[in-house]
Amino acid sequence: MEFTNPGAQIFVPDDAAVGTAIRRTTHLAVGAHQDDIPIMAHDGIQQCFGRQDRWFLGITVTDGAGSPRSDFYGNYTDDEMSRVRTVEEKKAAVVGEYGAAVLLDYPSSAAKDGSNEAIVNELAELINDARPEIVYTHNLADKHDTHVAVALRTIAAIRRLPDNTRPHAVYGCEVWRDLDWMADADKVAFDVTSHANLSAALMGVYDSQISGGKRYDLATAGRRLAHATFSESHNVDQAEALIYAMDLTPLVNDSTDAATYVSDHVWRMEQEVSDRIGRLT
Repeated sequence: MEFTNPGAQIFVPDDAAVGTAIRRTTHLAVGAHQDDIPIMAHDGIQQCFGRQDRWFLGITVTDGAGSPRSDFYGNYTDDEMSRVRTVEEKKAAVVGEYGAAVLLDYPSSAAKDGSNEAIVNELAELINDARPEIVYTHNLADKHDTHVAVALRTIAAIRRLPDNTRPHAVYGCEVWRDLDWMADADKVAFDVTSHANLSAALMGVYDSQISGGKRYDLATAGRRLAHATFSESHNVDQAEALIYAMDLTPLVNDSTDAATYVSDHVWRMEQEVSDRIGRLT
């Protein structure tokens, strides 16, 4: 395919032909920034790691140029930071044995522009070519504008596909706001206990973020452990690490307004809290 941005690229760690690498995909993630994918879509990476019948494809929409930075990276320009983050994403693809990594290289401003059809078109073409079983993206209650924008572009892209080429499941996962607040019946819980070393290795690749002032590696592991511990109040832990997700599958298969869809989740949580207080008063 031809990309809009000259800096966009497809990286295939095992040197397979690009078409082959895309078409073998079973699990696909669409993230806003380079380090978002291993935080939110580790379930997909874990499911495919070391397999020849399952392949993970990571799509990063933005160039990551505007990330906060300090210490070693404190004086890096936006262009320099973007180049560093591209290299880091390729390293993660090698460590995680991705089938391929696609970097679309858009500025965040373009991702947040609801009238930008280029992003939706490129995502639709990639997802249609890949035909994944499962898609992971950001959750719609995330508090980062670019993350929510990328989730909305992903939903719009999948809605354009014929019914028989759409993924079986689409999940909105945690980065900048976890989903512990949702009613338990609405939560999708991914057990990511296994391959803890793989998770640590993937997060450690993003030195520009960790050394640059954000301990995403510790925070990600801590959140997953907290979810596993606090998921059940009356049972012993069944997992050591959990990621929560919002099921977006119904949303991509109909024309429901995204804001209404999330508001319904908030309302169900509100009802659960109110009902519990009512029962115990």
